[in-house]
Amino acid sequence: MRSKIDAKIDRGARRRKITPFPGGKALQRLFAYLGERDPALNNEVVATVAVPRAAKPRFGLTRAAMQARELGARGNRRLRQTRGAARPLATAIIKAAATLTRHRPKTRVRRGRARAFGAPPAPAVSIWQSIGPSLVPKGQTYGTNRVDVIGRVSSIVVDPQDPKHLLVGGAGGGIWESFDTGMTWQPRTDFMPSLAIGAITFDPTAPKRVYAGSGEGNFYSNLGAGVYRSGDGGTTWAVVASAPFIGVGFYDLVVDPQNPKVLYAATTNGFYRSTNSGVSWSLRRPVKCWDISVHPRGGSAELLTTFADGLFVSTNTGTSFTAVALPAGPSTAWARLAVDRVMVAPDVSYVFGAAGTIAYLWRRSGTTWTKIASLPTLSVNQAWYDWYVAAAPDNKGLVYLGAIDAYRGSLRGSAWTWKDVTTQGSNSIHPDQHCLTFSPSNSKIIYAGNDGGIYRSANSGASWTALNKGLGITEMEYLASDPNTWKWLMTGTQDNGTIRFTGSTVWDHIADGDGGDCGVNQLNPNTVYHSYYYVSLERSNNKGNTWTILSPPSVPSLFYPPVEIFGSTVAIGATSLVVTRTGGPPWTTVSLGLSSGEVSTAMREIDANTILIGTNVGRMLRVSWTGTTWSKVVLTSPAPRYISCIAVDPSNPQRFWVTLSQVGGAMVYRSDNAGTSWVASTTGLPSIPMNAVVVDPASYKRVWVAADVGVYQTLNMGGAWAPFSNGLPNAMAADLLFHKQDRMLVCATRNRGAWVMAVP
Repeated sequence: MRSKIDAKIDRGARRRKITPFPGGKALQRLFAYLGERDPALNNEVVATVAVPRAAKPRFGLTRAAMQARELGARGNRRLRQTRGAARPLATAIIKAAATLTRHRPKTRVRRGRARAFGAPPAPAVSIWQSIGPSLVPKGQTYGTNRVDVIGRVSSIVVDPQDPKHLLVGGAGGGIWESFDTGMTWQPRTDFMPSLAIGAITFDPTAPKRVYAGSGEGNFYSNLGAGVYRSGDGGTTWAVVASAPFIGVGFYDLVVDPQNPKVLYAATTNGFYRSTNSGVSWSLRRPVKCWDISVHPRGGSAELLTTFADGLFVSTNTGTSFTAVALPAGPSTAWARLAVDRVMVAPDVSYVFGAAGTIAYLWRRSGTTWTKIASLPTLSVNQAWYDWYVAAAPDNKGLVYLGAIDAYRGSLRGSAWTWKDVTTQGSNSIHPDQHCLTFSPSNSKIIYAGNDGGIYRSANSGASWTALNKGLGITEMEYLASDPNTWKWLMTGTQDNGTIRFTGSTVWDHIADGDGGDCGVNQLNPNTVYHSYYYVSLERSNNKGNTWTILSPPSVPSLFYPPVEIFGSTVAIGATSLVVTRTGGPPWTTVSLGLSSGEVSTAMREIDANTILIGTNVGRMLRVSWTGTTWSKVVLTSPAPRYISCIAVDPSNPQRFWVTLSQVGGAMVYRSDNAGTSWVASTTGLPSIPMNAVVVDPASYKRVWVAADVGVYQTLNMGGAWAPFSNGLPNAMAADLLFHKQDRMLVCATRNRGAWVMAVP
């Protein structure tokens, strides 16, 4: 996500604007995510330009937020190249999810009023327990206010027969259901093959029947596991079709209003149609498809569909398509193109597109398309990620445009007026808009889904109410803890800053921006550190209440570079090692001698004088303090793939464990001689990315790893692994932390928050 932190950075009235690079921060995150998993992108995830110095952000909690120059010119091309490679990985993840689900105890789902999260229960032995967040108050906006946030929402639908009944799709957090207009929520798909949700749709003729497309087109397309179907309004779900959607992301999914057996799907692989209620599908046009608008009289009357090569129309339910020539269109390729129509006057339609650095909007009345020249000033930098058009169903002159912000357009005569409805002073909500849905009972009631969660307006966007309480879809990156109690945790989150757990499922927002790696000085746990993106770092001496910018030097790095703290030795891994021995400036930049495109991806400080580093090409290094300088030694590589985590056995500093998140061989290795040689450890593990590893300090033979789905345990130093996921949703396990004193294992997930287990 590109934040307005990056473009408007003075505390006072004077602000200077930074010209964004194509793609934005969201694209850099996507490159990093895909590069960890797809060997074809191995060298495409490094920021190859220096990061400019940061200044004061608007949000106010932090002293500074890093203003980064992003790559992205190659973004759409590289993104397209990854689609085919995602399928074998998605198949392996689905198999792993099925294996974990078979070993979980059966639970009964009760339909009715959903229960919000309460205080965290005392975790039972061998059962994972959620500790939230159930809410993060005082989250960031681009306005003057703070709002409740939770995580990224990709889809919102309202029951056509019950406006209080809502379903929400978390980008990687599954489907959630509410029967009280979003006041409380309940997860409904925790043990489905994939929790990445791109689209949800009610059957308008029989709303008890609901469909969902797994695999989120905007980001988590490689996690596609097929089409899900519910026969009870969204409470229980089953896979209705896996093929041909393994590793494919959904942008849109629509039931034909005249023939409910016919469904249309807009996906990263193209436009698909089913004629038997979603059981089987045929590819009707093999071009990336973003959006579908069906005429109220059905697809035999008209389908308007947007593809990577433009707007197309079909009058035979998608059997064939004809290109629609939009007047005064762009000469460059589309980054995104959206379409919608007015339901009471279906010949009035809108097309909203982004190409290059320009936004385009057309309106059709009858058969004539007219380009609307007077558009609001909006950024197209993230159009591939957050973009929509939503026509009011009962008003021919009212339309909403979604990008980083959302705008309401009103037509009076031949003149348009525009209002930013998501960044409007004290009535602002979180940015990065992904979807907007109207209540079937009143078109002035709208629901906005964005990187912060779901928000409801009863007055067409003039004011908003957050509906995020109990919606546990926070996307976490890294964990850190107080050594004295597991009930103090800190984690970085995607676009919702750095947050803190102090025993309640309502977590504290303690720093803005994107939340990256973080750490606690184990010798003085009042001193904590957090990063936001690229080589950025702040320190707090009061456990996150206030922060001091540490201004590390600008060095090319991952979007979320690894950070390690041991006492006053603080290190950031990049193309070089950025390190200090005083807990802050001055910094030293240590050359690592990495190859072109190589970057640090994992680190571990054995002690204040010894740092282990792993890279995206599998190189392992040891950097040591000699008393006057830092020296490096290149160790043996376990495998020439992306190293995601390093652990050192607390009882034996010569024993290292590493995980790899790039498929193509063994994903866990152990060295018993300080990196001189390595042993692959695979028995019982699925062939999917492994993201983190921790060793039990009380029993060196006991080790845990976190995978793209599930946690696994070995009791014999990796001789054999077994699932350790009882109660854990099938979300991506991003990080693991073992609390030595309290013997608690903590797992941070992508879009399902944090989970804990008491370890005997």
